[in-house]
Amino acid sequence: MEAPWGWLVVGVLAMSLASTVTQDVCRAPNGENGVAGRPGRPGRPGLKGERGEPGASGIRTGIRGLKGDQGDPGPPGSPGKMGYPGPSGPIGAPGIPGRKGNKGSPGNINDQPRPAFSAVRRNPPTGGNVVIFDTVITNEEDRYESHSGRFVCAVPGYYYFTFQVVSKWDICLYIVSSKRGQSIRTLGFCDANSKGTFQVVSGGTVLQLQRGDQVWIEKDPVKGRIYQGSEADSVFSGFLIFPST
Repeated sequence: MEAPWGWLVVGVLAMSLASTVTQDVCRAPNGENGVAGRPGRPGRPGLKGERGEPGASGIRTGIRGLKGDQGDPGPPGSPGKMGYPGPSGPIGAPGIPGRKGNKGSPGNINDQPRPAFSAVRRNPPTGGNVVIFDTVITNEEDRYESHSGRFVCAVPGYYYFTFQVVSKWDICLYIVSSKRGQSIRTLGFCDANSKGTFQVVSGGTVLQLQRGDQVWIEKDPVKGRIYQGSEADSVFSGFLIFPST
């Protein structure tokens, strides 16, 4: 019974020894280091780190030196953009009057316009409220129209107009002008007459006129009866005082 176990141990030892001899005989020598590979691709940027704590203030060391001399001025910079305009300042004091100019040449009065007219009422047409003074006494520059009773302005300026009208009855008269086609009743004059005798209603005014303006006399539709006869005359007059400058 002991013989078989003895042979078994001997066999295992023999196989182990043979395996060891075989491994030592068949092992290859160590190889040399290979060539370094190509650099790899850059990695992705990492996440931003957290903000660190502020550092402590530096300590000033040494003695503070004296202030240096002012340096040379640098070159002028580029012009800045124009700003918004500021508010208007207060009105300044009047300046010193200038020297008196040379005297101008004397004007010729004959070259100046001189519109003037005067007309009486003799045989006027009937109808309407415009008082027509049909008979011309003076009509310098022909600006008064005897058929319509109207003065038509050709020279802008200041004019004086006046009238004297004879009546035996109650009467109201008006000086009327038209400016830019619109009629304007300037002044009214009335007289009450209960005795039936001759009475004169008169009136006058100064008007500033422009070219094309008209002036005439109107009567009241009810109180507008004017005497018509050879005993007394009614008259309407006007003239330029001075032209507009």
